Amino acid sequence: MIYIGNHLSSSGGFLAMGKAATALGADTFAFFTRNPRGGAAKAIDPADAKALLDYMEEHHFGPLVAHAPYTMNVCAAKPDIRKFSVEMLQDDMERMEYLPGNYYNFHPGSHVGQGEDAAIPMIADAVNRALKPEHHTTVLLETMAGKGSEVGRTFEELKRIIDLVELSDKIGVCLDTCHIWDGGYDISDMDKVLKEFDDVIGLERLKAVHMNDSMNPLAAHKDRHQKIGEGHIGAEILKAVVTHPLLQGKPFILETPNEDEGYKKEIAMIREWMIK
Repeated sequence: MIYIGNHLSSSGGFLAMGKAATALGADTFAFFTRNPRGGAAKAIDPADAKALLDYMEEHHFGPLVAHAPYTMNVCAAKPDIRKFSVEMLQDDMERMEYLPGNYYNFHPGSHVGQGEDAAIPMIADAVNRALKPEHHTTVLLETMAGKGSEVGRTFEELKRIIDLVELSDKIGVCLDTCHIWDGGYDISDMDKVLKEFDDVIGLERLKAVHMNDSMNPLAAHKDRHQKIGEGHIGAEILKAVVTHPLLQGKPFILETPNEDEGYKKEIAMIREWMIK
């Protein structure tokens, strides 16, 4: 089995998101820790967080996959942006303690001309400064499409970051199907892709999947998500991904360009794949 969900707005609170997920047929979900374009985070209501944890247990939810804002760039060329991003990451790690045992996913960042060799130690340093031994959150590096100066297009780049993280048991990877497709990994042969992931990083690090079709052909390096079955990857390939034996038990998060009804249909379709 897998856990399947989508991004939900946190504006109504944690418990409201859990109930909204159930209404869509989901048993996990993603949410932004603050406005996805950055800014101050809303204060957390501890009672609301506890209510969600109780609701998740009652309804047999899988792990949640929180998402950092897109503006967070811990390897930015400008020191003020980098400092702001590191402080945001540190704050988010403290906030995630209200929902212990879940995942926090972020884009490794863009080196903006500095090069990967300069950026990778910055990314690892930011994680090291944010993660504490007493934290109960696993930080996930997201696989990227490689547009512009993005870091994390290859498994090798992610491994270089992971190797520099001190609290090794608190770092993993979120595999985005659109991103790795656009990045040049042909997921029509998922056995081969997962073997390469295992050889380079280790499958024990693969904690979650972003489930998206792509508007672009293989290796386009553009990162434009599409609805399931309406892009260049296609439904049959994505079905083989979601039913792959090595990916069972993981949360799959839809980031397709949909409204609620569209997500509801995609979740139902994926659940149907799982029982055939």
